Amino acid sequence: MKFCFIDSNIIVYANDFSNSHKQARAIEVIKYLMRTQAGVISTQVMQEYANVALTKLGQESSVVLRQLKLLEDLTIAPITTKTTRRAVELKITYHISFWDANIIAAAEMADCDVILSEDLNAGQLYAGLEMINPFTQQVPGY
Repeated sequence: MKFCFIDSNIIVYANDFSNSHKQARAIEVIKYLMRTQAGVISTQVMQEYANVALTKLGQESSVVLRQLKLLEDLTIAPITTKTTRRAVELKITYHISFWDANIIAAAEMADCDVILSEDLNAGQLYAGLEMINPFTQQVPGY
């Protein structure tokens, strides 16, 4: 089984009613990864989702809290000082933002095989992790 790290944009789309196609696909993928126990997120992803949900999506805090509780059914990769150091190395190596590098570092430390994201280059390998855009590519095992 391949472990899939879910970037915050996928979680945000699952909660965004303005794009019903992406919302449905994001929900479908997240449910599948929860059911198969192959989904991983980091504390950073939870924080990014909460911030976007409360500000841009205008979700009520009770809804955000409920969604965060649901996300706890996924494997949670904590952001540690080691993760942060690795993110700095990845930022320099791949010339990407620190926050994207932090996602890759967390996925790497959680022994993931792929990262599901719309933000990074689909099909590219970062530190041996394949980037997959679940809106345009097949999710492993699905």
